[in-house]
Formats: sequence, structure tokens, C-alpha cells
Amino acid sequence: MQVRCTVRSTGTKTKDRGAHTLTGDCTVRVRFHRPPAPLAPYFTTFYITEVVVADGGRVTDHLHPEWANVRIFSGDCPDSELPGQAPLTGSAANFTGPTSTALKFTVGTLRTWGVGILPLGWARFVGQPANAHADRVYALAEQPFLQPFAPLAAIFGQAPDEEAELSRITQFFLQKLAQSDEADDPRILVCHNALLDPEISNVAEMAEATRLPAHTLERQCRRHFGFAPRLLLRRQRFMRSLVQYMLDPTLHWIGAIDSHYHDQAQFVRDFHRFMGMSPREYAATPKPILQEVMRARQEFLGSAVQALHAPVPR
Repeated sequence: MQVRCTVRSTGTKTKDRGAHTLTGDCTVRVRFHRPPAPLAPYFTTFYITEVVVADGGRVTDHLHPEWANVRIFSGDCPDSELPGQAPLTGSAANFTGPTSTALKFTVGTLRTWGVGILPLGWARFVGQPANAHADRVYALAEQPFLQPFAPLAAIFGQAPDEEAELSRITQFFLQKLAQSDEADDPRILVCHNALLDPEISNVAEMAEATRLPAHTLERQCRRHFGFAPRLLLRRQRFMRSLVQYMLDPTLHWIGAIDSHYHDQAQFVRDFHRFMGMSPREYAATPKPILQEVMRARQEFLGSAVQALHAPVPR
């Protein structure tokens, strides 16, 4: 059975300091669907987001660091931008590797299906070294290694039909799973669980928890998670802090900072590293889409962001 959650967010937009003028009201509807049991170890959710911006306007927001995603668009396709990479514009199907920085995106009225890919899912369905594609966003049609995902670009029919679209996504991955008899590497799940343990604050503790030699842990994390263990632990600590603030801004930053931070200055440095701006700048930046989506995801799954999503053992 599919479980879903719906949220609507409406807000008046203002002028951005960048190249886009944000005009009119923005309405957002997002619905999360749990993958069926055979796919649950590999994916976070299958989710549909519908954005309506009044008067033909566009809105800008920032995706937080997260695991890999496939996103299929119908309508005003987004402009997507990661630091150090030329903006990706006009693509109706995007693939984003695991990220350690914010992805800035600007959209108008559209429907989007997204598939969140966990590290175990990366190993099963992508099979490439994750660190070779980390902090990258691609047009699905332009990358040879993504051609196995090409059929997903055709999930939309002549008219919006959420159940039919969801069924196409689900059947696509179930068929892919049935075609592979390769066993999952249990070390991936062990590493993932260690990353989610808030008591683990450094690589030595992670190595002890996973019972992996340091060089094996390093290799596993780079290949399947996209980054070295040290950076992954920093990202988790930062995301725990960011989520605390986003879900309860009354805490202010000082009240939301994870206990493993030595001081506020260290947190500010991490904020610049992962979001490309200061905490004060981020607090003042409009979040027309992400703010309420995070709240809905927290209510639905118990984790407001993909980076904190607990994997399901197979």
C-alpha cells in the first residue's frame, strides 16, 4: 500500500538579488509515496511536487546537501546550479549525484516526480563510483552512464495521472531489481547506520562502529556515498543542526547547533561550506518550496531531509 502526505504552501515573492524577479504567489503541493517493500532498502521516497506560480513568475530556492536523485519535470523546467558547474537549464529530466553543497534552482509552474536514491540504491542501480559524480547535476539524456534510467523520462501521460505515473516508476525499478541477482554489500548498510548515529563524531569512532579498517571505510564511503568519511560526518552534523532550526526557528541558530560543534564559529564555517552563505543570509533568504516540504517530510517519515533518512534493512 502506498502512503502519502500532502502539504500546501502559499507566499508572496519578492525581488531576488540575482537574475530572476520573483513575482506573484507560489502554491506548492507535495505528496510522498513509500517504495514497496522490495525497493525500500534502495530509495527514500517517490515524491511528486506541484508548483503553481501566479502571473507566469518563477521562484528560487536551495536544495540542501542530500543523496542522489532523479527528477522528471512537466511544465516550466528548472534552472539548476551547483558551485563550480555551469547552470543546467531546460532539461526535462535531471540526475543529481550525492551532494555536499546547496543546489540553487529556479522554477515556474510545473509538476515534478522525484526518486531519492540511497547509497545502497546507488550501488544496485547506478553502479558507478559515487565520488566521480558527487556534487554534479546532469541532464538525464546526455550522460551514457544514465541511459538505463532513460525510460523514466516518459512517465508523464497525456494528462496528469498520479497513480499511473507512480505505477510506471515503481514497475520500472521492480523490473530492474528482478533483472539483477547480485547480492548487496552489507558494509554499505553498516556504514550508513554509523553515519546516522549522532554519538559518532569522528572517523575513528565510525571505523570502530563499522568494524572496518580505515582504508576500507574510506574506499566504501567514496565509492557508494560520494565523499570521504570525515566530510560525510561533517555533513550529517551540519544537517542535524539545520533541521533543528528549520523545524523550530524559535531556537535561533545557537539553540539548534549540534552538540558536537566546538563553538558557533565552527558551525558558521560549516554553513559556508555546505550552503555557500552565512546562517544569517540563509535565514533571510526566501524558501518558497523547501520550508514546508521539510515540515511535511518530517511529519510523514520522521526525517525532514534525505541526508537523515534511515535505510531499511533488506
